[in-house]
Amino acid sequence: MQLKKELIQQVHNIISDAKNRAIRSVDKERVLMYWQIGKVILEEEQDGKERAKYGEFIIKSLSNELQPKFGSGFSVRQLERYRQFYRIFPNTSALRTQFSWTHYKTLLSIANEDKRTFYIAETEKNNWTARELERQVNSQLFERLLLSNDVKSVLNVARQEKLPTEPKDIIKDPMILEFLGLKREASYYEKDLENAIITHLQDFLLEIGNGFSFVARQKRIHLDGDDFFADLVFYNRLLQAFVIVEIKTDKLTHQDIGQLQMYVNYFDRFEKQDFENPTIGILLCADKNDAMAKITLPENNKTIIASKYQLYLPTEQQLIAEVKKEIEKLDDKE
Repeated sequence: MQLKKELIQQVHNIISDAKNRAIRSVDKERVLMYWQIGKVILEEEQDGKERAKYGEFIIKSLSNELQPKFGSGFSVRQLERYRQFYRIFPNTSALRTQFSWTHYKTLLSIANEDKRTFYIAETEKNNWTARELERQVNSQLFERLLLSNDVKSVLNVARQEKLPTEPKDIIKDPMILEFLGLKREASYYEKDLENAIITHLQDFLLEIGNGFSFVARQKRIHLDGDDFFADLVFYNRLLQAFVIVEIKTDKLTHQDIGQLQMYVNYFDRFEKQDFENPTIGILLCADKNDAMAKITLPENNKTIIASKYQLYLPTEQQLIAEVKKEIEKLDDKE
């Protein structure tokens, strides 16, 4: 007699699910424990007359008592973090059961309340792991969205007051592709970048925006004896539309825009179902001329988007420089 493979797999799944539930349960209790410790510290501190000095005294004294018995999780720095945790999240109802303590440590490092609200909403909506959340914060997703979209609209989406309805609400510009692992000193062909994206497809889907799924690579389009190939094809369930991504390692040209427009038209006429929205085209380019793109495309264009990519995380100085540019543009308009 031989044991069925399906039975073995079924038992494996039961064990795995039970372990995962146990881990989530333990982490949930740990988060609640840290919140309660923070509550006790802050409430006791607020009862003191000289709050700053008394708070410092409480945390140091507690750490001296607790750390020898329970370990480094009760150091002065950690107890200060628990107090901050309670101060930022004073209601247990605001705690997300799917967030681990590692999630919350990243969120506590964000001082700006709107920015923190945005990342909480995005993490919950996309079911980001703690590692994915940390990467999005480090790649300055919030700041990049504010630079490329209407600020009020982005924050409304973050606060779940408004669902994204247009490509510009979802698709990032620029996209940060440091996870591709391409060396800084090398030069690249479009095929190199495409291969790297396919190799790191899960990370790319996370970076490109919400609601994307992969459809095809080098999609063949046959037109009256001629063959053309669209680099990457995705589908976005939020927009209910195909999304074609063309990769350009040089500066964007009007010929590139025309080629992508042809692919978009083809999908609209031969691939799109009646219930679906018009196809979206993304030109993922190393550099772009916004004025040229604007003139090349129809005035009411909403389906062709040019998005710059960066192979390395932006530094704080680069972000400040970008913000200054945006401020200068606003000043010129006044």
